[in-house]
Amino acid sequence: MRQGGSPSVSEVAEYAGVSRSTAYRYFPTEADMVRAVVGETLGPILAWQSDQTDARERVASLLRDSYPRLSKNAATFRAALRLSLESQSDTAGSQDHSSFARGHRVELLHRALLPLVGVCSDREIERLSQALSMIFGIEGIVALKDIWGLDGNDAKDVAVWAARALVNAAITESDGKPEET
Repeated sequence: MRQGGSPSVSEVAEYAGVSRSTAYRYFPTEADMVRAVVGETLGPILAWQSDQTDARERVASLLRDSYPRLSKNAATFRAALRLSLESQSDTAGSQDHSSFARGHRVELLHRALLPLVGVCSDREIERLSQALSMIFGIEGIVALKDIWGLDGNDAKDVAVWAARALVNAAITESDGKPEET
C-alpha cells in the first residue's frame, strides 16, 4: 500500500511470512484488511484535540495536524477510497465494502466546529461541515497533489486557507445569530 498498490490478503500474507489461512482468519476480505490499516493509521488523527475557542483556528489546527499524516499515508487512504468507490458502483453487491463510510471525518469536523454552536444554526453548521469535508481527507489531497501538483506543505496551506474562508463565510452568512426555534 505504501508503494501505491492494493495487495490482496494472500500477497500480504506472503510478504509477512505467515500462512494464507492465518491472514484470512484476521482479514477475510481485502476490505477488512484495508479497514484495519486505515484504523491504525488514523489513530493520532482521531485523538485530535484543541483548546482554541475560535472555529477558524480549530479547523486550521485540525488540518495542520492531520494533513502531514494523511499525505504520508496517502496510498493507504487511496486504497480505502478505491474500495469505497467500487462499492458504490458494485450493483451486484458481491463484496461488502459498506463500512467505508466517512464517519470519522464527520465527527472530527463537528468537534472542530463546536465554537459555532449558538452562533450558527445547526443547519448552517451541518452545511459547513459538509463543505469542509471536501478539503479534509484524501479526496482533497488527491485534487491538490495530483491535479495541481502541490507538495504536501503547499497542499496543507491551501486546505487551511480554504477552511478558514469557509468558516468566515458561514459566520458572515449567519450574522452571528443563533437559529430561532
